[in-house]
Parts: sequence; structure tokens; C-alpha cells
Amino acid sequence: MNENDNNGFINIFKALADFQQECPVIHKGTTGYGYTYADLPQILEVINPLLKKHSLGFTQMLEGSGLRTILFHTKSGQYLESYCDIPATSLKGMNDFQAIGSGITYFRRYALSGILGIVSDKDTDAAGEKEKPHFKETKLPAFVKKHKSITDLTLAIDSCENLNELSQLHALNKDLINPAITALFTTKKNHLN
Repeated sequence: MNENDNNGFINIFKALADFQQECPVIHKGTTGYGYTYADLPQILEVINPLLKKHSLGFTQMLEGSGLRTILFHTKSGQYLESYCDIPATSLKGMNDFQAIGSGITYFRRYALSGILGIVSDKDTDAAGEKEKPHFKETKLPAFVKKHKSITDLTLAIDSCENLNELSQLHALNKDLINPAITALFTTKKNHLN
């Protein structure tokens, strides 16, 4: 964040709040991996005219092993920024370059939705039905363990193939839980439902 006038962030916060009041839930129903979401072009189609109307813009840049997202107010120069690491991973049926591209697009979509405070996938957390835990006596994969770093935990979350693995991973790593990790667990849970 920057503070380049005596009003602090008042211009960008007001513009962002006005944008959020006008922006609809963006859920177009793209299906992938057992869940539905709005893909990046669908999100951009909805937000770009509203960003312009409220004098907002954004840029996303690859930086090191991550992605920096900057939301800026075009009239005041005030900006908000976020950074997230993009974990290196391999995906079934993809070469390394395709997997990297998929990861970049995934994190661009969620980083942009996050900084704007918009909904771009189906939220099943508030569906009202409480899930009963049912753990089978099965051998869990090696990644379902206590992790030492958020990066390792992020990769483990992505590797979970069922709710049992995800629940066990969550229970073992409560000390690493922060809002971003909570969002990853929630997103993965939605994908697995």
C-alpha cells in the first residue's frame, strides 16, 4: 500500500467500495476438476467496465516465483498490492510449461478476485448441510503430514484427492493456518465436493 497524500487511502478505498457495490457475483459455470468457477476472461469481461467507471485499474506481474497484483486508483495514484508465491507443481497430463501456465492463470484469477473482494466461484460453504466426518482406516499419502513451511503446505493442499486427506492435512497443520491458507483449504474443499 502507499500513502501519497494526507487523506491516506481514502480515494482508492472509496472507489473500491463503490466498485464492490456494483459488481455482481461472477459465476459463469466453467467446469473443471469437479467444480465450477468463472475463468479469467469471464471475470475481466465483467470487471473491466466497472473498474474504468470507478477510476480503478490493475496489473499483475510475475516476480521471482510468485505473482504481484497491484490495484491502483487512476486519479490519485494510490494503490493496494498483494504478493503470492506460485508453488511449482506437476499436473497429470501436462508438461512442465503447461503446468506452470495453469498455475499462473489459477493464481491470477484468485489474486485478482481477492484484491477486488469479489466472488468468482461457487461458494458451497454456506450450503447449510453439515458434513459428518467419516475417516476410513486407510493409509494416507506421504504429503498428509505436519509441514514446516506454508509453501510445502500449499503444495500438499493441491495434492489432496479427497476430503479425508484434506481434513487430516488441516488438522495436522493448524499452526500454519492464516487467511490465505484458509482460502486454499476452502477452495480445495469446494473442488472436492
